[in-house]
Amino acid sequence: MHDLQAGVAARDISPQSPLFLVGYPHVERFSQGIHDPLLATALFLGDGRLGIVSIAADLLFVPHGLARAARAEIAERTGIPPERVMISATHTHSGPVTNEMLSWRDDPLVPPPDPGYLEGLRRALVEAAVEAVQDARPAELAATTAHSEGVGGNRLSPDGVRDPEVGLLYVRDRADHRPLALQLVYSMHPTVLHEDSPFVSADFPGFTRLYLQRAFPGLRLLYHNGPCGNLSPRYQVRGQTFAEARRLGELLGEQVAGALAGLGDDAFASDVSVAGARRFVDLPPRDFGSVGEAERELAEARAEYARLRAAGAGHGPVRTAECTVFGAEERVTLARAQAAGDTARILADYLPVEVQALRVGGTLLACLPGECFVEYALEIKRRLPGAFVVSLANGELQGYIPTPDASGYEARLSFFEPAAGQRLVDAASRLAADLSTGAEAHG
Repeated sequence: MHDLQAGVAARDISPQSPLFLVGYPHVERFSQGIHDPLLATALFLGDGRLGIVSIAADLLFVPHGLARAARAEIAERTGIPPERVMISATHTHSGPVTNEMLSWRDDPLVPPPDPGYLEGLRRALVEAAVEAVQDARPAELAATTAHSEGVGGNRLSPDGVRDPEVGLLYVRDRADHRPLALQLVYSMHPTVLHEDSPFVSADFPGFTRLYLQRAFPGLRLLYHNGPCGNLSPRYQVRGQTFAEARRLGELLGEQVAGALAGLGDDAFASDVSVAGARRFVDLPPRDFGSVGEAERELAEARAEYARLRAAGAGHGPVRTAECTVFGAEERVTLARAQAAGDTARILADYLPVEVQALRVGGTLLACLPGECFVEYALEIKRRLPGAFVVSLANGELQGYIPTPDASGYEARLSFFEPAAGQRLVDAASRLAADLSTGAEAHG
């Protein structure tokens, strides 16, 4: 018999002074104010033995080194080991720069992260987790899904593959059934707001949060982005405005609220066990080729972008071609860095990478680092029916994990060969087997 306990806490991680807003190249974009706050929200779930902690942060990335340090301190202060602590980034492109990407090195407008902000972020992550553990109370939980349409799709092709499933873990106070927390997992780039917006924002997930808090007073939302390397609202947006971010965020909120409202009391359980495990995986490094090859590719990408603009091809194709130019520029940077030995030094800091799994009752959260393409999430779900897949978990990987047939921006901005994606899928599948047998892997 397991006695579910739950606690939730949040910290505001909005920058308190003007900082560079990261996510788009070639633009000097310092914050001029806070449109809506960035939050780090932590949820503790315990079953009378060791618990697990999940944290969702409204940032483009949580750097892998900072995530490692925060998880170690959380373990020290709560007794919950790092393999049972997960930190993910929502991937908003309207938050402060938090890490140095080698591919950005030749963009003179992107500054390094602010050390003071990073220290405050680490402290906020730890404090939210500690408070969530201390706030634990008897709870009940239901797992379900929602189906999302109209928020976004494949950003490389309007007919491309996507994942419309929204994974939901809904936690209530056992005594009076008050909402406590919702873990939401949905695969989609939060890129409604573009480089012309100088305001801090969580983008459309922030409006989803507000919608659900109005619909379920007292609810704290942990928004985890699923593998979305090739997904965005590119073919759904009517503009790059806050009004549009609100429209899409509230649409998602409405779809989620409908799924939650359909849950009867018999859908909730308090006899829920939790577990966590991790594995470390070596990924095959990518060869960026010669500088000359990269420069020729850049010239071709620029010519295609100019052709589409002249032909009036429309926002979706033109934006895709523009991003391909960005990727080709960054491949030139990476080819030069490879020739100088810099990519090898970066890889030594990242490898092997961590794959994590958390189990809540019969629901598995497969937690992958980096920006994986959605096909890898779908493969994990095929192998592990009922699983939810979280991306950008416990750090970034200096770029994307594309599929073997990918082209364009994302394929150029990857430190690893496409076989890396399959290795992550295999590791997640093995972790599921470990947790089903009670053999937790500590790496």
